[in-house]
Amino acid sequence: MNPDFLVVGAGVAGLRAAIELAWAGTVLVLAKDTLSESSSVYAQGGIAAALSDDDDIELHEQDTLAAGDGLCNPEAVRALVEEGPTAIEELIEFGAGFDRDGARLAFAREGAHSRNRVLHANGDSTGKEISRALYAKAASIPNIQFHSFMFVTDFLVADGVVAGALAVDEQSGEFERIAARATLLATGGLGRAFLETTNPDVATGDGVATAWRAGAEISDLEFVQFHPTALHVAGAPRFLLSEALRGEGALLRNAAGERFMVGYHPLAELAPRDVVSRSIAAELVRTGEPHVYLDLRHLGTARVRDRFPRIYQTCLNYGVDIGRDLAPVHPAAHYAMGGVRTNLDGATNLGRLYAAGECACTGVHGANRLASNSLLEGVVFGARAARAMLAHASDARLVAPDPAPALFPDTPEQELRSLMWSHCGIVREGDSLRRAVETLEAAPSSPKPQASRADYERRNIHAVGRIIAHCALARQESRGAHYRTDVPEKRAGFQRHSVTCEGAGVDFR
Repeated sequence: MNPDFLVVGAGVAGLRAAIELAWAGTVLVLAKDTLSESSSVYAQGGIAAALSDDDDIELHEQDTLAAGDGLCNPEAVRALVEEGPTAIEELIEFGAGFDRDGARLAFAREGAHSRNRVLHANGDSTGKEISRALYAKAASIPNIQFHSFMFVTDFLVADGVVAGALAVDEQSGEFERIAARATLLATGGLGRAFLETTNPDVATGDGVATAWRAGAEISDLEFVQFHPTALHVAGAPRFLLSEALRGEGALLRNAAGERFMVGYHPLAELAPRDVVSRSIAAELVRTGEPHVYLDLRHLGTARVRDRFPRIYQTCLNYGVDIGRDLAPVHPAAHYAMGGVRTNLDGATNLGRLYAAGECACTGVHGANRLASNSLLEGVVFGARAARAMLAHASDARLVAPDPAPALFPDTPEQELRSLMWSHCGIVREGDSLRRAVETLEAAPSSPKPQASRADYERRNIHAVGRIIAHCALARQESRGAHYRTDVPEKRAGFQRHSVTCEGAGVDFR
């Protein structure tokens, strides 16, 4: 397995990059599970772009900057909104079918957007449809090969340059050394580091952890977005109830039936996600209840079922008819604004290693991602990274030594996730963060000759947990999705990005 280009991850960022790379050489796309299992596929809300008649890129830019709470990289935001419309047009050319009002694209509004600019597919299956179209296009290109159930355990590094990756074939149990001229990391998120998450099981922070061990810089990982409305039913997964429901008119009520968000923010249910999540957390503390409720009853069953068929059926499978019943909801870890630090072309501080999508940090989201910008980020910056990687098309392959033998934390995964939820969750506090850092640093580890995928995932969860805890403790302020009760205000000295790497402390730049 010696492709010209290696793409680790088969979500929208990885697939879009593979399509771009294939014209200059052979591309190998690795997925640690099935090719259809990624956070992209589960994305319901939509994809935002300034394409409607009453919208423009400046308004999209302003909304993104406002949601980012003073920490967005303006150049990254400009690239996103300027290239977004073209990215949508490309997706349509690839066969993506977005919802329409007659012959015209149908645009909806979500929280913190000033215009109707969010496109959906099949109501609430936008990520699934975009992923389908990109995969169909990529699969039609002979230069692109796919390999599922391949878990990248480490990068192969020679003098600060990534020469490829070491991966284990889960079906054979054999390790493969993969030499590539350039490598793209597109592994998605890290939600499974927390006890409560809307993310699929594959979201174990693999890209961030693997890059960190190789010497890559990690930025802004303290900023984890907690989605306010995950289904909260005993025995059910924390299924996401999309922001689009509140955009359609759904209301939040407490156990007494009161619409409480009007008392927390002028935008009520359509306030930024971090505000809504903290408001729900405060309401639960005030009332002592385990969850609040999302109310769609006034919209009518037919409208809800037609507009959100996937959400409606999934909730029904767990005994909740959201057209007639109040849906119990609770915040859950949803999206990481931080990740492997890159420039606008996806380049990391390690030679020939690039990153795009949720595992990367260009600064485009700042301290809090604007709803429906994540799918757009994947396709825009996936393409940008690929174009930059083309410069390596004729580079010689490098020989790199084997990585150091792996050590695995002895702490059970559930214990790690509970620790992260309790100490690094929606509301944080200095002493609690310090205990998390101390506990994670002191956790014993040991070699494991016959390590399983679950062992490697636990290793990565432990690594990203350490990074999140260290960065959250170092950021002595509250900003965006990072809220500390001991320092509840923003502080000018922290209007900078956290940067760390293995063996070093946290810097602000």
